[in-house]
Amino acid sequence: MNWFSPYWFYPKTLLSFYWANVYLLWLLGLVPFFFFLKWVFSSHRKQTLLLSVEGLAGKRGLLVKFRFLVPLFFMMGVGCLVLAIARPQLPGSGSENFTEGVDIAIAVDISESMLARDLQPNRLEAAKNIGRRFIEGRINDRIALVAFAGETVTLSPLTTDYVSLKEYLADLSTDLVKTSGTAIGTALASCVNKLRDVPGKSRVAIIISDGDNTAGAIPPETALELARSFGVRVYTIAIGKPGSDEVVDEKTLRMLAGGPEGRFFQATDNTALTRIFDQIDHLEKSLAESARVYDMTDYYYQYLNWGILFFLMSLFLRFTFLGNLLED
Repeated sequence: MNWFSPYWFYPKTLLSFYWANVYLLWLLGLVPFFFFLKWVFSSHRKQTLLLSVEGLAGKRGLLVKFRFLVPLFFMMGVGCLVLAIARPQLPGSGSENFTEGVDIAIAVDISESMLARDLQPNRLEAAKNIGRRFIEGRINDRIALVAFAGETVTLSPLTTDYVSLKEYLADLSTDLVKTSGTAIGTALASCVNKLRDVPGKSRVAIIISDGDNTAGAIPPETALELARSFGVRVYTIAIGKPGSDEVVDEKTLRMLAGGPEGRFFQATDNTALTRIFDQIDHLEKSLAESARVYDMTDYYYQYLNWGILFFLMSLFLRFTFLGNLLED
């Protein structure tokens, strides 16, 4: 639309803009205030001039009232200049794009207790099956895979090779790590290590386990501090039914999920585990949508053109008889 249009001053138009420097709009309220102060101080200094103008008012009638056009146009020019430097913007047509995907590190407990059959066919196989579905639902996300018992082993660094990831997941077994125990703190630290240097803010560690921290050189509290310092969200899943032969200890997992934007989930059966991964999938997609990038188009030049026009009109009128009335 042509800049020379009243459309740019409609309230609906002004409210539709994204203002890059929105804090500058408060200057609009100061513009008339400063002109009012100028008028007050000048009226005190030039009381005789006011009488002169009043005398002219009787002679020239309506024309004398036009003397206010000069400061009015100047004030409108200043207002348009403020709108211009506040940078009104609108998203460009068809410019909506998603940012890069989420970086996710998944750590799966492969200790002997994960062979308990309170989930079908057992806890480990249930986690592998649902994890496979979770991987299939990703598009641009990079995923790393870590297995842990008394020690940790990295099966895959961050990658979008989902075919290989599913193969690594299928090969998970309790034979991969010979050291017994559950090194949850070390597992989380390993996940953070894979995520700490990646760009962006969408970094997630998912810990799947059924026990408390009983092994490893890094305490869970230290690992959580590392996650916080690198901005890694921690989702923990306690897998197993309470009261089963293999006790499910949730204390450490709940503590780890207490960080910023962390979540704790409890998978007491296969259906619950499926719902948990669906929730995590939904959480990450919601965060990705909130991080949309728009190709913004600036419209400051419309108001800059109007400002220049008002300044020129004010300058022109100042050199006519209206300017003489102001100086009289």
